[in-house]
Parts: sequence; structure tokens; C-alpha cells
Amino acid sequence: MNIELRTQSQLDAFTEEVAQLLGTHCRTAELTGYGAGLGRLIIDDDGRALRLCQPEARLPDRLKISAAMPDDSEVTAPSIGVTALSARHVTREITRRLVPLHIQAAAQEARLVAHRRAEEAARRVITDAVAEALPGARVEEGPGLARVHWERDTQTTDKRGFAVVAHVTVTVGVWDGRVEVEASGRPDAVVAMLAAFARATPG
Repeated sequence: MNIELRTQSQLDAFTEEVAQLLGTHCRTAELTGYGAGLGRLIIDDDGRALRLCQPEARLPDRLKISAAMPDDSEVTAPSIGVTALSARHVTREITRRLVPLHIQAAAQEARLVAHRRAEEAARRVITDAVAEALPGARVEEGPGLARVHWERDTQTTDKRGFAVVAHVTVTVGVWDGRVEVEASGRPDAVVAMLAAFARATPG
């Protein structure tokens, strides 16, 4: 006979039983930010967490169990649907179907985080070198990139009487350390700025 989980206290008690059967020093905790239905967290001694939810009141014996991934993760959280036949049945389905997917997703997330950190470190090295080569430059940080803005009054005017300003914008992105450079101003000033940039950028 299927178990119907209609209240939060019923789900809490059921989740606690599942956590005990899973072992590995699992514990349960409140699931915050869950928009609909009932929910509870199961956390193991490695810090991995599962969301055990009963999302639809009209189907009180149906559970959705998903891996809890970081909020900024680029990895889709794996999940399974399970009928609450018993706590032992749900535990068996988690172990057989969800745990291997969770391990794969966690490994993929770790690789992406390491890659992202390496890109950020490389971007910082280039950004710092360019900013140092162009004293007074303004650094603007953005998602996945940085822009170094530098300008200097050349103390000359154009034919219309407007001041001529030498300007360089260096965009340092996440494209394997590549940069994009946009420069404007008098040729001699631009050449000097680009030469400084070239000397400063690591080979």
C-alpha cells in the first residue's frame, strides 16, 4: 500500500526514516525556498544534499527527489520520480538511480568551477598588467570579463575646436586569455599606448 504524505510533519518523519536507511551519517534539514508542495533536505557526511519533495497535493504518494546543486551551477540537477511504497523502497531507488547521477553532476560541477577559477586568475594577471602599463586606467569588472579604460588629453584640438583625447579600451575576457583592444586618438599617442600594452602583456 502506498504511503500518502499530506502534511509537512508526515514528510519530515518519512524523510528522517529514509536518511537513516541511507546511512553515511545522513541528517535531515529544513528545505527553504521551495515554492510549491512539501519538501525536506537530506545531507550526507560529505556535504552532498538531496531535496525530497512532494510537489502535488493531488498525488500524495508521489515524490520528486533531486540533487541539490549550487545556485550558480551550470550543471542541471539530476532528479528522479518515486512512488512512496515505503521508506526502504525510496532509499533503494535513490541509491540505485539518483546517487550515480549525483556523483557525476558533482564531478562535472567541480571541473567547471576549477576551469572558471583558472580563467579568472588568468584574466586578473592580464588586467593588472595592462592597468599597470597605463597609469590612471580605470578597471571595470563584469561577468566573465574586465575592461580597462584609459584616456589622456593630448592638449590639441581638431578642426572643429574639440579637444582630442587619446583613448584605449582593453577588454579581457574568458576566451582562453585573449583580449580585444579598441584605441582612438592621435596616431603617435595610440602607437605609444599600444606599445606599452604589448610590453606589459605576458607572452
